[in-house]
Amino acid sequence: MIPPEPRANPELFGHDHAAQMLAEAAGAGRLHHAWLLAGPRGVGKATLAYRFARWLLAGRPPGQAPLAVRPEDAVFRRVAAGGHADLRVLAPNAGERGVKLMIRVDEVRQVPRFLGLTAAEGGWRIVIVEQVEAMNAEAQNALLKTLEEPPARALLLLTTAAPDRLLPTIRSRCRRVDLFPLPAPEMDAVLGRWLPELQPEQRAVLARISGGAPGRALQLAEGDGLALQAQVETFLGALPRPDPRSLHQLADTLAAKRDGSAFVTFMELLRTGLGEAIRAAGRGQPAPGFIAARPLADWATLWDTLGRLADETETLNLDRKQAVLSGLSQLASR
Repeated sequence: MIPPEPRANPELFGHDHAAQMLAEAAGAGRLHHAWLLAGPRGVGKATLAYRFARWLLAGRPPGQAPLAVRPEDAVFRRVAAGGHADLRVLAPNAGERGVKLMIRVDEVRQVPRFLGLTAAEGGWRIVIVEQVEAMNAEAQNALLKTLEEPPARALLLLTTAAPDRLLPTIRSRCRRVDLFPLPAPEMDAVLGRWLPELQPEQRAVLARISGGAPGRALQLAEGDGLALQAQVETFLGALPRPDPRSLHQLADTLAAKRDGSAFVTFMELLRTGLGEAIRAAGRGQPAPGFIAARPLADWATLWDTLGRLADETETLNLDRKQAVLSGLSQLASR
């Protein structure tokens, strides 16, 4: 069972406390005009934003779960289809090669006019901004004007996996709700429902490498995440002296997928594995043998270097094979 997109998803896993907080704020009669939903990628921020928007637009119907609206409800169907007149969504636009780039400033400048109009159905006017960190400084400043002078009966719901990339003035004008990774038992239940064809140990790996974020776990499952994780573990297990031929074979494999998804996922998983080893060693816990080959500060520098290398490769459309070889060689060399 593959879950629907956040705008059409009737279920919310693991965040009842956050949903209840929003419901209580609305019930108090003085709902803050802007909310920042923060948490790891794929943890459920957009799902919660649409859930809250639907509930308000549907007139706050009672339900067994916080903010629940039945899928057969007309408001639910219109929101799911992207056809509700009182809801507007801003999200990063797809750029070259399908890579999501940014939310354009001209879209943000349309928000005040939309929110200033009388609600078509006599209730709220709502704007959801997915991945608000994808705005540049100009776009963020345009959004700030709306946050400073919000119209009546207007609501902004901003989601972000990187709140530190937002202007402090934006953060200060929003009520923040943090969404946290799901614990292992809840992740196992969700993935068992979504991916029943996988073995329990495979689902456990997905839960771990996704950091307890169900959406991210599903993305990894659909994007060969388990196979890429196995390649990461093989490489790290061969440190500090991996076979140079295996590095070239790995680089060829990752570069062969022209959309860049294998490269991006591998580099993310590599940094995750390296980060876990660094933290374990720093806490005096059992750590992989390769970590003893360098001081922890050097490994931390390499972790940061890998991130910059991956970002620059995708942003500047550089040679992925050479980027892989460069990153792996730096980890292997002394």
